[in-house]
Amino acid sequence: MSAKTAAWYDSMYNNRALVPDHAEHFALWAESSAQARASHKCQLNIAYGTGPNESLDIFPASRPNAPVLVFIHGGYWRSLDKADHSFVAPPLHDMGACVVVVNYALCPGTPQAPVTIPDIALQMVKAMAWTWRHIVEHGGNPHNVTVAGHSAGGHLAAMLLACDWQRVDPQIPAHWIQKALSISGLYDLRPLRKTPFLQDSLKLTAKHAQMASPALWPKPKKGVLYTVAGADESPEFLRNNRLIHQTWGPRTVPVCEDLVGLNHFSVVMDLAKKGTRLSALTKALLDL
Repeated sequence: MSAKTAAWYDSMYNNRALVPDHAEHFALWAESSAQARASHKCQLNIAYGTGPNESLDIFPASRPNAPVLVFIHGGYWRSLDKADHSFVAPPLHDMGACVVVVNYALCPGTPQAPVTIPDIALQMVKAMAWTWRHIVEHGGNPHNVTVAGHSAGGHLAAMLLACDWQRVDPQIPAHWIQKALSISGLYDLRPLRKTPFLQDSLKLTAKHAQMASPALWPKPKKGVLYTVAGADESPEFLRNNRLIHQTWGPRTVPVCEDLVGLNHFSVVMDLAKKGTRLSALTKALLDL
């Protein structure tokens, strides 16, 4: 078997190159997100911390004590923004959920304030702790929270499932987050160190790749992860989808599916469409 080349790694992980019409997907996300903010009650740019990009948008529930879905955007930890992903909120709100869309700092940061993937993971812990303390003010039930994410956001959602919240705040139950949905997530980050187009921005060290790869961790003590990918994604993304199912096991990962006819960018839009498999899985996690 021949050694994998730098070009091979780029061909497996460069999703924009793999989907020639990716710009059309981004334009649709932006248009749909602007419509969502214009047509639905929302509170934008609420600070969950004082660090770079530590803010979130809330689409409050229409009734008290509603299930909560926290959505984390993708972009290889280095691009995009929560404002590009408001489109997920209306269909989730229609299901009866309180929706939170989270921002985070982007790699590589600046020479004065560098940003790493573990740094971003800690920001997500901070955002979730803020949600625990404040979501009831927006109609959400802090005891029924699902965290979901796309691509890099799916990776971060899986990491949050394994967090020991007692170490974050003694007032938060130890295994508070017990429901996660990862859409096109990566769970073993070590190959990204060999992927040329990501090296300058991620500056991913061997130590950080090991620290931030959920597939290298013991399975979470409690909770479930639903992991999906578009069936038209690269073999490496499909391998990662199976990998977390294999390493954490079917009890922790009861859903591991490749969704037919969808690529890395079209798959997340299925979250915003009624009647899709992804919509049904989300509704099940929200207990609706």
